[in-house]
Amino acid sequence: MLGKLLRPLTLCVALTVPALVLRSSGLAPAPVVGLLLFGMAVVAASFVLAWAAEAAQVDISGGLAIAILAVIAVLPEYAVDLYFAYTAGSNPDYVAYAAANMTGSNRLLLGLGWSVVVLITLALARRRSGKSVRALVLESGYRVELGFLAIASVVAFLIPLTGQIPLLLGFALLGFFVFYLWKVSRAEAGEPHLVGPAATIAQLPKRGRRALVVGLFAFAAVVIVACAEPFAHALIATGTQLGIDQFLLVQWLAPLASEAPEFIVAILFAVRGKGADAIGTLISSKVNQWTLLVGSLPLAYFVGGGTAALHLDARQVEEFLLTATQTLLGVAALLALRFPRWAAWTLLGLFAAQFALPGQTARYVLCGVYAALALAALVHNRRHILPTLAAPFRRRADQEESAAESECAVTTNR
Repeated sequence: MLGKLLRPLTLCVALTVPALVLRSSGLAPAPVVGLLLFGMAVVAASFVLAWAAEAAQVDISGGLAIAILAVIAVLPEYAVDLYFAYTAGSNPDYVAYAAANMTGSNRLLLGLGWSVVVLITLALARRRSGKSVRALVLESGYRVELGFLAIASVVAFLIPLTGQIPLLLGFALLGFFVFYLWKVSRAEAGEPHLVGPAATIAQLPKRGRRALVVGLFAFAAVVIVACAEPFAHALIATGTQLGIDQFLLVQWLAPLASEAPEFIVAILFAVRGKGADAIGTLISSKVNQWTLLVGSLPLAYFVGGGTAALHLDARQVEEFLLTATQTLLGVAALLALRFPRWAAWTLLGLFAAQFALPGQTARYVLCGVYAALALAALVHNRRHILPTLAAPFRRRADQEESAAESECAVTTNR
């Protein structure tokens, strides 16, 4: 049994060694070499992270395991964005970079991440069953995470409306994130269906299993934090050599590097037939980004020498508005706990459209399209709005009763 576990773990650890040695030595490799070595380490750490998160569901609730996974997976994004916000306290030019990196990573996560994971899941489900599958159906427990995201998404509109992220809002979002972790930790641990290394870990004695899972989480976190920044720098340096604009590099290529761990983990879940866990991981990541990350930005800015509010210019306000309306559409489409294929293609298509239609007018047009589609989805799923907004504050028994009533309503309307 241990042999089945040691082989994949040894391989993943071996793949991280060159990057860790390079990082500790302080050497600066050629951009392409750094891209290869640090990227390889991030991918290997993502596999370890996925195995640890799956095995952890034996001892803790699946929601908390997914939340821990999501926090670790987005650590690179936090490291990069908080560095920009901290530096902006003494150098105002970095305010634009902080906003660009945050909004870029958010739109990348939902527009590309959610869409690709759902489309992969539906394609594999069709291949296995031989029948067309039109939507990814989530369990009722995911309504809690969706409720947190819905509330955070509504609050996020205060940022483009006021043109700033004040410290008071930052502390409120940080408190909301702590409440989110407490809420998901209270769910009962289930009996997950595990395969591969995760199944082997789950069969270990309780004390050894828990120690190993904690160790794997810690190892993955160290590797991701150590390698994500040089991976992002190597990616940006490679893009610079290719003549790509620096602002676009900060907004898109750097987030692509820092979001790589959670994308890889989500795709691994999808390929294994765990589409709900895949999209659940990305929903949790969105909750993290709209609460912990956004809430930390004004704090990092203040500690770095800035004022009590992180002020945004007109371009950054547009970016936040576009990100908020995109998130609203994603939440509205998921209110019935069904992620239909049309929603995945729509989110992916609109995400791609922003590259084909640059400029202020185009961004506001896209905001209008997102808002109109979100309104239509809200009207269609209107019976699920209040249960979703109330889910984070309900007791477990109330949630189960509400979920049963909602399911009856859906069944009746079919």
